[in-house]
Amino acid sequence: MPPAIRLACLLLLLAFAAPAASRAADSVVFGLDWQAEAEYGGYYQAIATGIYARYKLEVTIRQGGPQVNQAQLLLAGRLDFDLASNSFLALNFVQQKLPFVAVGAMFQKDPAVLIAHPGQGNDSFAALRGKPIMIGADSRTGWWNFLRARFGYSDSQIRPYTFNLQPFLADRSAIQQGYLGSEPFSIKQATGQMPVVLLLADAGYSSYASLITTSNKLIAENPDLVQRFVNASIEGWYSYLYGDPGPADKLILEANPEMTQALLDYGRGALKQYGIVDSGEALQYGIGTMSQDRWLNFARTMVEQGLYPRDLDVDRAYTLRFVNQGVGTAARPR
Repeated sequence: MPPAIRLACLLLLLAFAAPAASRAADSVVFGLDWQAEAEYGGYYQAIATGIYARYKLEVTIRQGGPQVNQAQLLLAGRLDFDLASNSFLALNFVQQKLPFVAVGAMFQKDPAVLIAHPGQGNDSFAALRGKPIMIGADSRTGWWNFLRARFGYSDSQIRPYTFNLQPFLADRSAIQQGYLGSEPFSIKQATGQMPVVLLLADAGYSSYASLITTSNKLIAENPDLVQRFVNASIEGWYSYLYGDPGPADKLILEANPEMTQALLDYGRGALKQYGIVDSGEALQYGIGTMSQDRWLNFARTMVEQGLYPRDLDVDRAYTLRFVNQGVGTAARPR
């Protein structure tokens, strides 16, 4: 064999034998549903500690916010993955015949809460029936329907919520929506008292939250990339919850100048205390877990409220292909 051909063959063999570490990382653009905070700590941890890099991923996180429609960016192909706040959004994909699905539920409990002042008799969901409650438009078409079905709330109770705490702080009888890791902390800072915090998930609201969604096209064309992104994100969450959160916190503080270390500490503590990320079936199958039964039960409740048709194909909203594999569970303290 001529030397030139022999050299070419050798180079070809070396190329095929090259370890995965020498291959270029895949670029991924990932959209959040709000601005950087502890509720996204696992993803920032996966960047900061090199977990995504170890999975050969170069991840760019795009923050959300009131003026950002990440779902539209996903539809337009400008995002590879997007966070859906709750199970409604995945069911909406099905209802609207959009080719996107949930591939993992990082939150087993939705962090949505109702908040009231202490000492006013508003310390249970049942006690709030018939009373004015400030909620936003998205909540009205979402979990408010669960409260109507479960506790007999009516739309006449609804008052507009502008994401401004001043009306609540000025009225001791006020009740408003909130997010477990945010508003309770800010209210305590302003009043010196911890407000009454009622977590919808603890009342039977079974929506998943912080769902990673992507396109059917990406799943079909590059399932390995989807699996790597889901696995790395799961490992990032274990690291953020049970390891040193400092690397993620540093990136979050840089990304969101309005964030404080005190709020990050509170938010992470709330995620752990209430089992938002790692509880229920996640304790057996790992963070990110989903189940068909839970999807069907949630959809059934919302169908009964008239939000979806009875023939909705719920199984098209999600896939279990990339979760329930016990990834990262060794990092959980025993």
